[in-house]
Amino acid sequence: MANVAVIGAQWGDEGKGKIVDWLSARADVVARFQGGHNAGHTLVIDGTVYKLHALPSGVVRPGTRSVIGNGVVLDPWHLVQEIATLRGQGVEITPETLTVAENAVLILPLHGELDRAREAAANPGTKIGTTGRGIGPAYEDKVGRRAVRVADLADPATLEARVDRALTHHDALRRGLGMEPVDRAALLDALNGIAAEILPFAGPVWKELRDARRAGKRILFEGAQGALLDVDFGTYPFVTSSNVIAGQAATGTGMGPGAVGFVLGIVKAYTTRVGEGPFPTELHDADGERLGVQGHEFGTTTGRKRRCGWFDAVLVRQTCATSGVTGIALTKLDVLDGFETIRICTGYELDGETLDHLPIAAEAQARCEPIYEEMPGWSDSTAGARSWADLPGEAVKYVRRIEELIDCPVSMLSTSPERDDTILVTDPFAG
Repeated sequence: MANVAVIGAQWGDEGKGKIVDWLSARADVVARFQGGHNAGHTLVIDGTVYKLHALPSGVVRPGTRSVIGNGVVLDPWHLVQEIATLRGQGVEITPETLTVAENAVLILPLHGELDRAREAAANPGTKIGTTGRGIGPAYEDKVGRRAVRVADLADPATLEARVDRALTHHDALRRGLGMEPVDRAALLDALNGIAAEILPFAGPVWKELRDARRAGKRILFEGAQGALLDVDFGTYPFVTSSNVIAGQAATGTGMGPGAVGFVLGIVKAYTTRVGEGPFPTELHDADGERLGVQGHEFGTTTGRKRRCGWFDAVLVRQTCATSGVTGIALTKLDVLDGFETIRICTGYELDGETLDHLPIAAEAQARCEPIYEEMPGWSDSTAGARSWADLPGEAVKYVRRIEELIDCPVSMLSTSPERDDTILVTDPFAG
């Protein structure tokens, strides 16, 4: 029996929510290990749609424990609102079902204000495409050792000291951006007001997970965004503010790397991206528009239209390597139904050379031209297929070709947003 870490192996939006929910039927604990509420997971269960941003996907499953790890930056006001929304949908969320790491960093209103102000002031071509929710500035305060953490809410004197240290930095930044200084009293009032709603959930997540592992319980580690947005291995600087790759599952929950086990990379059968940054296979034609329409490609969190393109095997092979992916879950195969011809990127052309990986320099990334391999499409529907026998022959060939090109096997195949429309090849929890 193995624990399982689930990561997005592209630029996010690969359908992690459904896969995590599908796997959570086998898990005892679901642990979110990085990111903030800039992530969005949509779950469809028995016809009911749940939209999650900060909470682990396991919260919608009765009997499954959920934890938010120390690698997450947490907006406490958003968390309270999200809990209330799910409770309104009949989901029970209590300190008996959810634990928030007491050493998790809080996203404060000043973080969102700074995030939006800096993006607005950025010169054309240098905008990151941030959601403006304060995630980046919160991570900056964490590494700058001036953050307010969940545990600080329990002691007013400590909280004041943490806020004062943060304001020394932020007020100077705000002056440079022409912003008013932070209203210290209002911020402290807001934090003291939210404390009573957050502290009942606070606890030592590392200890809870250690005890669960010792008891032989199955742990599902859930990431946000995608590996191509990793702050080290993504398309920097057009990335998120945290490490997204599977190694962060250990650091972001307080467990050793040996606890992670099976790494499942979620991969869409084509490629999408939200926000700025290089995208070698992006389509600006009718095929790209068709992918977006058939795939309903709008962000769960922001509603922003996603950029669409053909499957990029170079990038997925790269992220499978940097995350140590054991097997992939291929999603949204049904979106390709009806295409007469399907293309797969197998390499890049740059300055007369053929590359089998994406170069690290942003300028070089932007100039990479995809090298395509064409495959025949299929006219029959793959939507709702639950076995290989339900798939058209050309769809099976497409999946097998992806496996060859990314050097990684398909462990699961998702054919619709419904949880049970899944073909299981290898059960990740079986190790």
